[in-house]
Amino acid sequence: MFEYVAGAVVDSEAELTVIDKKIGDGDHGTNMALGFREVRKELRAKEFDSVNEVFHCVGMTLLDTMGGASGVLFGTLFISGIVGLTPLKAIDLAALAKIFQKSLTALKKRGKARVGDKTMVDAVEPAVAALLEAAAAGQPLAQGLAAGAAGARAGMEYTKQCVARFGRAKSFGQASLGLEDAGAVSVSIIFRAMAQWVQQNHAGDIG
Repeated sequence: MFEYVAGAVVDSEAELTVIDKKIGDGDHGTNMALGFREVRKELRAKEFDSVNEVFHCVGMTLLDTMGGASGVLFGTLFISGIVGLTPLKAIDLAALAKIFQKSLTALKKRGKARVGDKTMVDAVEPAVAALLEAAAAGQPLAQGLAAGAAGARAGMEYTKQCVARFGRAKSFGQASLGLEDAGAVSVSIIFRAMAQWVQQNHAGDIG
């Protein structure tokens, strides 16, 4: 699944670059593609004994290759949720929701951002909320991830209504209105790709 996600992010490099050039440094697309190219390479080269190891590999690879704030934050998205977690041989919707819920908490603590600040948190939080709601309702993994992807997209669209409070975009003030946050777009791409892969390849839990 994460190989598919990596491919989706790499394929979105130009789109992310265009978005980030409007109110950012213009390097978000390049950095994300760099990180996820390496993620795809690492996932293909290694064998894993648990779901936890896969998440850790993705997160550490992003930390090591992307650098800067984006590397830390996207690394946190994948690493923090599995800290202290009993090794899993397979993952269902409930476990996935809990992992990303824990990652969201760590992300907000590390980056100090909240919903409305025009950051990736605007997309992660509604995605996690949708995953938790779907898991509580007993929905299957594919349906829950589709809801999570829809939540991430809605959060990404919401960033157009927000004034940036972090990074270079902060200096644009009101001029940032109407433009989406590049980090939130990346989160939306990640959740959409997860949902697509599960829909196309796996009806049950992922092992």
